[in-house]
Amino acid sequence: MPSPDTAVVAQSADHATDGRASLGWREWVALPGLGIGAIKAKLDSGARSSSLHVEAIETFDQGGVAHVRFQVRLRRRGGAVVACTAPVLDRRIVTDSGGHRSERWFIGVELEIARQRFSTEMNLTDRRAMLFPLLLGRSALGGRFRIDPALSYSCPRPPRTTSPRIRA
Repeated sequence: MPSPDTAVVAQSADHATDGRASLGWREWVALPGLGIGAIKAKLDSGARSSSLHVEAIETFDQGGVAHVRFQVRLRRRGGAVVACTAPVLDRRIVTDSGGHRSERWFIGVELEIARQRFSTEMNLTDRRAMLFPLLLGRSALGGRFRIDPALSYSCPRPPRTTSPRIRA
C-alpha cells in the first residue's frame, strides 16, 4: 500500500501533465482592448472576481448603452496613465477580503497571459492601497492554468504597445 506521501507525489505528477500552463502568484498581463500592453497582476484563487484599479471613473450613455470612462495608472507612483472606455456589463455588490461590501461596475475585457488570450469580466475599483493594480480571481483563471505560489513572473512580459490613449 502506498504511503500518503507517495500518493501526493503521484497526484502532482499527473496534474503536471494536464497541458495547462503554470503561473506564479504574480504575473505580467496585457489588456489589449483597453490599450494596456503590460500591467502587473496578483493571482488570487481565493477571490471570485477580478479587480482593476481605476481612477476618475464616470458613466455615460452611448447609443442607449451604459458605458464607463476611467483611467488606469500603469505604475503605483507616477508613470503613464491610460484613458479607457468600455461598455458596462453589470453593477454588483462585491465583498472584499476584509468583509467590506461595495457596489462596483463590471466590464468585459480581453486578457492576455502566458501567450493565451481570452475574454473575461472584471470589476473597477480603487486599489491604490494595494501593491498590484490588477487582481485576477478564479473566474478568470479557473481551468485554464495551474497556479504555483512558489513561482513569480514565470511567463514572458507581454510586449509594450504604444497607444494614443497613453499620457505621461
